[in-house]
Amino acid sequence: MAQPKKIQDYNRWYHLLRHYVDFVLRLSYRSIRYVGRENIPQDGAVIYAPNHTNALMDALVILAMDKKAKVFVARADIFRRPLLAKIFSFLKIMPIMRMRDGIDEVKKNTETIERAVDVLRDKVPFCIFPEGTHQTKYSALPLSKGIFRIAFQAQEMMPDMPLYIVPVGLRYGSFFRFRSTVRVQIGEPINVGEFTASHSDMTPQEQMNAMKDVLAERMQQSTLYIPNDEDYDATYDICAAVVKQRVDEMNGRGRRLRGMEAYFEANNATVKQILQLKEEDPEKATRLLTLGREASQIRKANNISLSSISIKYPFWSRVLKTLVLIAKLPYNIPVTLLTLPIKLLCAYLFTKLKDYAFRNSIRYLANLVLWPVLMIIYSVIAFVYLPWQWALLVIVLLLPAPIVAHETYRLVRIMISDTKLLLNKPLREKYAKIREMIFNE
Repeated sequence: MAQPKKIQDYNRWYHLLRHYVDFVLRLSYRSIRYVGRENIPQDGAVIYAPNHTNALMDALVILAMDKKAKVFVARADIFRRPLLAKIFSFLKIMPIMRMRDGIDEVKKNTETIERAVDVLRDKVPFCIFPEGTHQTKYSALPLSKGIFRIAFQAQEMMPDMPLYIVPVGLRYGSFFRFRSTVRVQIGEPINVGEFTASHSDMTPQEQMNAMKDVLAERMQQSTLYIPNDEDYDATYDICAAVVKQRVDEMNGRGRRLRGMEAYFEANNATVKQILQLKEEDPEKATRLLTLGREASQIRKANNISLSSISIKYPFWSRVLKTLVLIAKLPYNIPVTLLTLPIKLLCAYLFTKLKDYAFRNSIRYLANLVLWPVLMIIYSVIAFVYLPWQWALLVIVLLLPAPIVAHETYRLVRIMISDTKLLLNKPLREKYAKIREMIFNE
C-alpha cells in the first residue's frame, strides 16, 4: 500500500506554481533585499522565526528567500472549511491553535507539533511566526512558546541532527502601500541542542524562557525596533524627519551606505539616540518627542506622506519627474483604465476588511489571479478587432500595465503630498526644529 503524502513531500503542481508566485511577489515591491543569508545553517534542520507585520506578505517574502519549499503554520480557524483546508495543505500550511482560542483548543496542537517534527526530520525548512499574531508597527510582541515546544520535541526525537532556530527581521518601507520596499535580515541562529546542553542546570521550562529572551533580542536586532509605547508615533516621525541627514552624517564618517541599508542603520541610530536621551536628559527628550507628536498629528490630518518628509528630491528632479509623467500620459491613461477592474475589486474588498494589514495581501492576490484573466480577455478582443501584428503589440504593451498604473498613481500621490508639505509652513518648521535638536543641540 502506498504511503500517504506528507505535507513536505515534493508536489509538481506546487513547484510550477511557485515560480509564478515568486515572480508576482517581486513585481509587488520596488525592491526586496535579503541580508545575512550566509547565516542560514546548511548542516541540519531549520526553523525560521520571523516577526509578523504584514499578513500573507510575510510568508511570501520568507518563501522567496531561496528556492527551497517551506512549511508554514497559520491560525486554525481559517481551516474550518474543507475546501480551504485542502488549499492550505497544498500550499504547505498547517493549522495551529493559539492561546486566544482557549487552553482546551491549544491542547489539540499535539498533532501539529508531531507533523512539524516530521517536517524537520526530513530537513525541510519550517516557519512559524513566534509572536502569534501580527501588528503593523516597527515594534515587537511577546513571543509565544509554541516554537520552543516544537524545537525541544524535535531535538529530542532527532538527537543526531543539529536543529536551529533562525531569527528573521522583516522591515517594510510601508505596511499599507503597494510597490513599497522590504528588507529581510537573517540573524544569528540558535543551535537548540547546544543551547540546552549549556543550560543543563535549568528545568525545560526555564530553558524555554531563556531561549525566548535570546530569540526576542536577536529578532529585534534584525529589524527596526521602536518600543510600542505612547511615544511610538512621535519617534517614527522623528526618524523620518532626520533620516536623510543621518545617512549623510554616517557617510561623512567614511561609510558607504545606500538604499535600504542606509535607512535601516540611520533609523536604528535615531531610535537609539532618543532612548539614550530619555535616560540622560529627560527634559530635552520630552521637548523633542512633543515636537514629533505634534508633527505626526498635523501630517496625518493633512494626509502628507512620510516619504515627503524623509526623501529630499532636488527641485529639478521634481520638475523632470513631472515632465516624464506628462509625456507618458498617452500610455498611462489607457493602461490605468484597463487595470481598473483590479483596483475596483481591491477597493470593494477593502470595505470588508477590519484589519488594514491585509490590504497588500489583497492587492497581491488580485494581481496574481485577476490580471492573467484580464490579459486573456484583452488578447481575444485585440486579435478579433486588430491585425495580428497590432494585436501582438497591444498585448506586449499591456503586460506591465498593473505596475505602470500603480507607479503612475504613486507618483501623483507623492507629488500631491509634496505640494501639501510645501504649503504647510508650520509643519515644515516643526520638522526643521526636530532636525536642529537631533543634530545641533
